[in-house]
Amino acid sequence: MLIASPQTMRFEAALPMRSGAALRDYMLRYETHGQLNAERSNAVLVCHALNADHHVAGVYEGQAKSLGWWDNMIGPGKPVDTDRFFVIGVNNLGSCFGSTGPMHTNPDTGRIYGADFPVVTVEDWVNAQARLLDALGIESLAAVMGGSLGAMQALSWALQYPERVRNAVVIASAPNLTAENIAFNEVARRAIVTDPDFHGGHFYQHGTVPKRGLRIARMIGHITYLSDDVMNEKFGRQLRDAVLSKASQGTGVAPDDAAPYKFSTQDVEFQIESYLRHQGDKFAEYFDANTYLLITRALDYFDPAAAFDGNLSRALARARANFLMVSFTTDWRFAPKRSREIVKALLDNRRKVSYAEIDAPHGHDAFLLDDARYLAAVRAYFKNIEVSA
Repeated sequence: MLIASPQTMRFEAALPMRSGAALRDYMLRYETHGQLNAERSNAVLVCHALNADHHVAGVYEGQAKSLGWWDNMIGPGKPVDTDRFFVIGVNNLGSCFGSTGPMHTNPDTGRIYGADFPVVTVEDWVNAQARLLDALGIESLAAVMGGSLGAMQALSWALQYPERVRNAVVIASAPNLTAENIAFNEVARRAIVTDPDFHGGHFYQHGTVPKRGLRIARMIGHITYLSDDVMNEKFGRQLRDAVLSKASQGTGVAPDDAAPYKFSTQDVEFQIESYLRHQGDKFAEYFDANTYLLITRALDYFDPAAAFDGNLSRALARARANFLMVSFTTDWRFAPKRSREIVKALLDNRRKVSYAEIDAPHGHDAFLLDDARYLAAVRAYFKNIEVSA
């Protein structure tokens, strides 16, 4: 088992951001696995999705339950083999897991950033990651990879730094969000900002946490990560607590004939309700509300074709990397047709592209799970990436 050791690097020089702001004196939390070879040619950058972080694989010393979020993908003998590759996981700016974010102190004011933290974009994250690689002495990447929002970063790397990326692995993603996806994000954000404990994003000063809003935001998001088939198979219409309905009590109706519902508008009766509330409760205990707003907005803004009149082929003309694209048939939030849009645009530019469309039942979350065909496709691709000994 890999032992993960998080590290922190501080950057004093200001980072110009797409919003026009500049972030100075910031920190990036990261971890590495494997060994960088003498030619520094075997580095793989792993970009994380919405609620993940730099901890991509292994466990922390003495913490058996601290397994990295992509441990099934990364490690000795795994698809991204750390006996061959030097893997770097970076926590993005604006996060709440170690890199500078809304919970940290603004060096210009001496106060916690809160809602004043600059709006971040995928492009800003990539620029910050590039600075970290510069500091580590890594000029080029054997591969950059990620799933979902992490895959958007991988795609953006191939466009922002085409000379530094040899391979881009883009999993369960899209060239931009549909209006439906933006709508889901906005409903989740409204749940947070309308929580009385939000205080305009400066809730730290009030000693509160907008947990109600965070719970609802997570519940909304979690519904979109699962497929209908998985939810039906896992929960169906199972009741959490099968009791006689209040409506039938004392009416003379035999128990076998009575519907086992409480007929309550507020009680948790169905298993799916219990599951969603559990997920929401967990999320509200560890995730920062301002971070959620920042990251979902970065998702909304990502659109490399916007500067090219919506023409994705023209937008991707800058890419020089080879690509592996992976999608999942039941992922309705980032449907396979969105990945195929990227594939077509890359082929229009005569880029080398491998595409795997996995018939998996798990919905968007499939990119995190143990599907043998999916992991085999990634393994085969990385085996064909040449690195110096």
